[in-house]
Amino acid sequence: MEVTELLKNIQKHDSQPDFRSLYDMYYDRFFRIAFYYLQRDEWAQEVTLDVFTGIWNNRKHLSIPDDFNKYSYTLVRNAALNYLEKEQRREASPLASVPAPPSSTSSPEERMIDEELFSIYEKSLNDLPERCREIFIKVREEKQSYTSVAEELNISPKTVDAQLQKASARLKEKINNYFRGKQ
Repeated sequence: MEVTELLKNIQKHDSQPDFRSLYDMYYDRFFRIAFYYLQRDEWAQEVTLDVFTGIWNNRKHLSIPDDFNKYSYTLVRNAALNYLEKEQRREASPLASVPAPPSSTSSPEERMIDEELFSIYEKSLNDLPERCREIFIKVREEKQSYTSVAEELNISPKTVDAQLQKASARLKEKINNYFRGKQ
């Protein structure tokens, strides 16, 4: 199915299968664009997921572009640059210290590992307790503040922090186990 039709079905019918098809078609491309700017797998994955989340959350107001490749490149590039700026402020490092993007693309083996890693991340996220997963998604993927999540879920910000730490620790453990198995 052509990407324009997928986008129309997503927009008009809230079609999750069509969204999944779009995701499958464009995940690698989005990831590569994000990685080009960010030079870190975990950041690139987070940006890629943020872009897909944004597409889904804004599907009703999405104006369907004539050239989705050009549109999506701009979307991912801007998200990556915004993410990079946020991380640099957090680390208090100057913008000039960002390494230059590599001249070559990743190998098929690296892409396969990235796909495996994302699959492990997705499965690990789904294995978290429901409330823990919900808080993690709201804070890490939807970029909501601790305070807004706490208010929305009627819990304290300290509970949000504790649940986020629990989720992060479990996800990190699963990913570390993956890498230990690869050596």
